[in-house]
Amino acid sequence: MTGIAIGTDGAGADDAGMGLRERKKRQTAIRIWQTAIALFAERGFDEVSVAEIAAAAEVSKMTVFNYFASKEDLVLGPMEQHIGEPARVVREAAPDVPAVAALHAHYVAALAAFDPATGLNDQQQVIDVVRLIHRTPVLALRAYAGFDAGARAALTTELLARDPEHDPLTARVAAAQLLGTQLTLTEENQRRMMAGDRAADVLPEALADADRAFALAGQGLGDYGTTRS
Repeated sequence: MTGIAIGTDGAGADDAGMGLRERKKRQTAIRIWQTAIALFAERGFDEVSVAEIAAAAEVSKMTVFNYFASKEDLVLGPMEQHIGEPARVVREAAPDVPAVAALHAHYVAALAAFDPATGLNDQQQVIDVVRLIHRTPVLALRAYAGFDAGARAALTTELLARDPEHDPLTARVAAAQLLGTQLTLTEENQRRMMAGDRAADVLPEALADADRAFALAGQGLGDYGTTRS
């Protein structure tokens, strides 16, 4: 699937360096996604067919499936591009940086950028996606079970690679704790956005909550994830 980000307007830095063909493909994917989210928000996920989405986006049904493998992917595909992000953050961290510190710094930076992946984004399309997931069992199951399993497996692998003792149990527990910390923070931010709060108003509290939550995680994990000799 052509990479798109939740909340994108179809232009910006992500287009830089792309050839005309790739840029047009990305813009088509964004148009299809935006059309689908608008229809789902208006009528409900189960009440909208892929054929209706294709017609509204002025593409063929086959074109929709060329970009999104399933109807569920129209909602969850952009989010699932972040499955490997925690693992990447740990993998790219300096050898002396603990996993909790690396993920804390990354999450705080994402909050400050109002990254939809943190839940702290009040764009209407982002809120529509969150509501759809909460209200649609098939989407909720895939979002919370599938996403969590994939992210934990990837992060566990990276933590094992940085663990001099190569202890699988410790890596699995640490991955679950770190992802649980992020998920708890993100769910609270999403709750505030769905309640109508402005992201800019919530940011100071969200940053303070992130500092407190990762500090709690750090009390248990300490310098775990550093490549100590």
